[in-house]
Amino acid sequence: MKRPISIVLAFALVVGLAACGASTGGLGSVPSVVPAPPAATAGPDATPAPSDTPASSASPVASAGPDATPATTPTPTAVPGKTMVVRAYFVLGGEPGVEGLVPVLRTVPETTGVARAVMVALLEGPTESEAGGSISTAIPDGTTVLGVSIRNTIATVDLSTSFDSGGGTASMQYRLAQVVYTLTQFSTIRSVIFQVEGQTVTVFGAEGINLDRPQKRFHYGDQLPAIFVDGPAYGAAFVNTGGHVVGTANVFEATFRVAILDAAGKTLADDQAMAACGTGCRGNFDLAIGYTVTKAQWGTLRAYDPSEKDGSPESIRDYPVWLTPKP
Repeated sequence: MKRPISIVLAFALVVGLAACGASTGGLGSVPSVVPAPPAATAGPDATPAPSDTPASSASPVASAGPDATPATTPTPTAVPGKTMVVRAYFVLGGEPGVEGLVPVLRTVPETTGVARAVMVALLEGPTESEAGGSISTAIPDGTTVLGVSIRNTIATVDLSTSFDSGGGTASMQYRLAQVVYTLTQFSTIRSVIFQVEGQTVTVFGAEGINLDRPQKRFHYGDQLPAIFVDGPAYGAAFVNTGGHVVGTANVFEATFRVAILDAAGKTLADDQAMAACGTGCRGNFDLAIGYTVTKAQWGTLRAYDPSEKDGSPESIRDYPVWLTPKP
């Protein structure tokens, strides 16, 4: 489904960042001033590879179980006046095959406790403009992070009791997925153990979701759209030279298409992409795609699966990206 251009332009404040001073981080720089429409948008989004690939789903789970004693984490230390760019994962609404997790960029204080900082950003939920673009969170209001520790690439996150309150199976699965994806964006974290009020959770919620082992990304394939773009993030700047679209997909014969549209909805690029696996399995993809614009503007990144019958677009997933002219 193609979003109206007015909605695309409404994302001018899609990432609530400071209006003065440029920030830098592992995902790229945050420009302090950009041409109309006024915006403070994070990017370019140099998204790292996922912490584990879909192929690893057939591998043995890490030997450390939920009873593993986490290492003591030093008190987080912030660097005065400095910030870093991280991702938080929310839920982008849509039809079956389109609804699922979506990364957005957040600016947090540069700190040695970045895992805790990104959890705080996640629990703050979507911005008003993101919510207007059908982005939501399954994590209940009032949930707070009580602690995060890391040992042997396993993060143990302790959340308040609100985290396991309310909602059915779908909501419970989504909130778990949001936390797992948010924490495993870091190369030092490959899986997550959940605690609630200091108690390790092995069965989550009234639905009895089994958490008897550290949770990895591949445990939450059902919470992804058919074509999951992990970079660039929703609302990020997408550079026109060497820009890569990366993520995972589970589509027929592993092939699909990625398009870039300008502010007027004109197609600037439309290239075929191929995942490492398809037709019933999820594989990684990495597509280099270029475009040309004469002035900076909000555009649309569109991932879609051509129909087997007539090639018409199916499983269309649109979201805004900031397009820039070549230097």
